[in-house]
Amino acid sequence: MTLTYILIAVLIVLIIWFVGMYNRFITLGARVREAWADIDVQLKRRYDLIPNLVATVKGYADHESGTLEKVTEMRTAAMNATTPDGKAQAEGMLTGALKSLFAVSENYPNLKANENFLALQNELSDTENKLQAARRFYNGVVMELNTAVGQFPGNVISSMFGIHAAEYFQLDAADAAAKEPVKVQF
Repeated sequence: MTLTYILIAVLIVLIIWFVGMYNRFITLGARVREAWADIDVQLKRRYDLIPNLVATVKGYADHESGTLEKVTEMRTAAMNATTPDGKAQAEGMLTGALKSLFAVSENYPNLKANENFLALQNELSDTENKLQAARRFYNGVVMELNTAVGQFPGNVISSMFGIHAAEYFQLDAADAAAKEPVKVQF
């Protein structure tokens, strides 16, 4: 009789532990999706600011159309990317194009003094800071999920329910141009 109670108690403890592990994976998955949504919000804000910035620069620097077209092209590519890796690559290229745009603005003193340009530049800078914080949060949550999925016995439970590791949002070697200073030649 005591052996039966012990087995029932062990079974109950195992079921509670199993449910707890499953719920942890569900929570981590929800946090990853929430963190990705935060990144999307900041990227949308960034994408909304870029056309206004391009229009302001266009009024002062008509012959810089190549730079303006590159920014617009990279913005479209970034908006159309769907995976974290694709977004990271497209965002790296967009960052490089924006650096070129700001480098071009250095040659136009009237543009640098324009209130709209300064306000847009400040808004974009603020958005970049918020985006960087959102990326750090996302990558932290992804690390937590990936660790839980990779460790035993979590890997057994996660594979039973089809829960997989998530992709980090990071610049890679293909985005090296985004890390380099912009070279402007006239």
